[in-house]
Amino acid sequence: MNDETLTRTTLLGASSDAATRVFTTILTRSPISRTDVSRLTGLSQAAVTKAVTPLVAAGLVNDSLDPTPTGLPGRPVSPVAVVPDAVVALGVKVNVDELVGVATDLTTRIITSDRLPLLSHDPVAVADAIVAMCDRLQEGLGGLEARLACIGVSVSGDVDSDTGMVRDSALMGWRGVDLGALLRERLGVTIVVENDVRALTIGEHWFGVGLGTGSFAIVTIGRGIGSGLHLNGEVVEGAYGVAGEIGHLPLTSRDRLCACGRRGCVEAVAATDAIVAAVSAAHGRAVPIGEAVDLARAGDSAAAGAFAEAGTVIGAAIASVVNMIGPELVIIGGEGVANFDLFEGPLRRSYAEHVFGSADRCRIVVRPHTFEDWARGAAASAIRSLVV
Repeated sequence: MNDETLTRTTLLGASSDAATRVFTTILTRSPISRTDVSRLTGLSQAAVTKAVTPLVAAGLVNDSLDPTPTGLPGRPVSPVAVVPDAVVALGVKVNVDELVGVATDLTTRIITSDRLPLLSHDPVAVADAIVAMCDRLQEGLGGLEARLACIGVSVSGDVDSDTGMVRDSALMGWRGVDLGALLRERLGVTIVVENDVRALTIGEHWFGVGLGTGSFAIVTIGRGIGSGLHLNGEVVEGAYGVAGEIGHLPLTSRDRLCACGRRGCVEAVAATDAIVAAVSAAHGRAVPIGEAVDLARAGDSAAAGAFAEAGTVIGAAIASVVNMIGPELVIIGGEGVANFDLFEGPLRRSYAEHVFGSADRCRIVVRPHTFEDWARGAAASAIRSLVV
């Protein structure tokens, strides 16, 4: 990392709360007038100008844009905007069988992307693969490589983003893996290790559907059932780094064993492996998820029943979240949404049965996410660490 990037990183890390709020507002809403920044942050225009000045000097913000007519008497408004390529971030999504990586600019626009197979879950081997991924991504940056400021890595499970410790990841078979330390030994920039769904939520909060939404939840369906929470303008991290783990709400029978080792979890019925296990048991042979989907759509009672049971439990879990936190919107994503037609009816019926009172005004929408979107969320979590 060169001296120019280090200056930017140090500036953002040491900024006042006012400067952080101003920069975050400009970052997510560029171009924007100082008047609107003042309105959105609650700061005076003098305070906004004071905060903008060092950001311009650092090359992070441009205040030399053409004035914008307002239609009102007086001078046109001179907007300010973030300089997208002032900083480059890398994001890596750790999946069970592969790594998906992206390099992004400051607004998380993807510059380049790549994939690598993951041949081992040994933590050192995974760290080696992440380093290799980062090297490959940097090769695609050309002249922007010197502006690399941060790297975000997202992984499923209980993750302490402050330290980079993966406390528990059932999908990776990890307990107490200090992934952050393994990576900091090898990579010379800011490293953020984050829960994958929370990273996705950070990306949606800043640059996606969450922008301008006071509160929303993301629920992901696939190998695990995850949730990220965005309340009152902030992504919820929880006092101990755990928040929104709806996949482990005890909403099913205790005879259903979850991959986490507990009984009765939502994931014990609704995760992809649980559905595969149910359909395979019914047919007396191994049935992969693709065949299970085909069987369900063809009317096979066992397969259709497995997806219906999963949808029913997920609907109850979403209702529990909505009843507790009252979001405006629930976004359903994850690889499982490709088969959402098999979940949707039971899910919505179960949700309607369990949601309480006026909380039923919460909208449920489906938003497919590619794994590049998940990696982009990891990059967003790293960028966020520079400014929050």
